[in-house]
Amino acid sequence: GYKYSGSNSLGSVAWYYDNSGSRTHAVGTKSPNELGIYDMSGNVLEWCQDWYGSYSSSSQRNPKGPNSGSDRVIRGGSWFSFARYCRVSIRIFNTPDYGSHNLGFRLAL
Repeated sequence: GYKYSGSNSLGSVAWYYDNSGSRTHAVGTKSPNELGIYDMSGNVLEWCQDWYGSYSSSSQRNPKGPNSGSDRVIRGGSWFSFARYCRVSIRIFNTPDYGSHNLGFRLAL
């Protein structure tokens, strides 16, 4: 129910354009979200497994995108992002071969 992952106050959970000093920071130096996971907003944008596409207009929980496509979803915002791009509701996208200094992925087991 938060605007950002773990809080409605971005500065408490994320390194972003206004507070990052234009660089990444060690994971865990801001507060975690309610699941105990750090840096889901800000610090580094994260690739998602989902292909990018439109969602249906009805209200959904964990909506599924298309089964294939040309662009993958990127979420979370980064140290280079303005606050609006760090919101949990924002999805951006790019081709899977795209790379950037503020983009990565999270390994989870």
